[in-house]
Amino acid sequence: MMKTTTRIFNFSAGPAVLPLPVLEQAERDLVSLPGVGMSILEVSHRSKVFEDVLARAEADIRTLAAIPPNYRVLFLPGGASLQFTMVPMNLLTDDRTADYLVTGVWAAKAVDEARKIGKVHVAATTKAEQFTRVPRPDEVVLSPDAAYVHMTANNTIYGTEWKELPNVGSVPLVSDTSSDMFSRPIDVSKHGLIYSGAQKNMGAAGVTVIIVRDDLLARSAATLPSMLSYAVHAENRSMYNTPPVFAIYLLGLVMRWLIGQGGLAAIARVNERKAAKLYSEIDRTGFYRGTAQKDSRSLMNVTFRLPSEALEQQFVKGAEQASLDGLKGHRSVGGIRASIYNAFPEEGVDALCSFMREFERRNG
Repeated sequence: MMKTTTRIFNFSAGPAVLPLPVLEQAERDLVSLPGVGMSILEVSHRSKVFEDVLARAEADIRTLAAIPPNYRVLFLPGGASLQFTMVPMNLLTDDRTADYLVTGVWAAKAVDEARKIGKVHVAATTKAEQFTRVPRPDEVVLSPDAAYVHMTANNTIYGTEWKELPNVGSVPLVSDTSSDMFSRPIDVSKHGLIYSGAQKNMGAAGVTVIIVRDDLLARSAATLPSMLSYAVHAENRSMYNTPPVFAIYLLGLVMRWLIGQGGLAAIARVNERKAAKLYSEIDRTGFYRGTAQKDSRSLMNVTFRLPSEALEQQFVKGAEQASLDGLKGHRSVGGIRASIYNAFPEEGVDALCSFMREFERRNG
């Protein structure tokens, strides 16, 4: 394995790039938190030290997203994949139907898990078009008795993203925002529940953030296993068992960094500028071909193809030699994928665009 102390440009889809100031602060604090005398890896989750870490992380999340007071913020283990099961276990009753908007692999996996719990209806899907776009409003057909509607806000594999929330009326909207959470402003009040694995855009792997409206906690049946109950976790302030202490600490640092950048509106402008540069290069001559339809293009995961798979392999290899790492597309679809999350530096996008122009000059 190559040994280096020089940071390269990390285009990985997740776990993904973290803000350098966050990494530097974590490095400084790792052996001993200021004024504490021990590492965050060592402090008790029942200590005042960690209580303060948890409280500040929640407070900053509430500030960033303007979360109304009738929503709880939970920090849970298990990743977004566990939420594929927890959502229907807590929100889907025997006499109701769960509606799902299927826009990619992860949405389909969520459907598979929900079907193990209860009745599921696919309210819209773009599978026939290889998930190159999200559904249009007129394509969404909801069940009359829907317990909730589930969506995947951003699709990392296919490079698509919902630009507007679907109109679900008074039905609770549940959104998996794992790969675009806090990349732009979010109206929490239009959701019943939001969940997001941290490792793409909010921190390190190991913690999942849940934002759930108070009234939905009443749906968590008393017969549920305690570790799978939103109500139990809410009652115990995310500390029913030992939480992922370090991951929460690191997430808290990222929240402070985001606030320092000017908040979600400010970071959205940066993300839009980064993505525009890359999509402009993709569209410039036709040598590169974007895979997502233009009105569904993701700001976080930019996917494209070259004229042949051989050229794609050559592109990835050459990019790695140019310190542009993680550009190989997901194994299920191939191609190229550049993940440019909040913490990805704009100079890395500029470097990729420059590499693309040179690669096209040599191979076009």
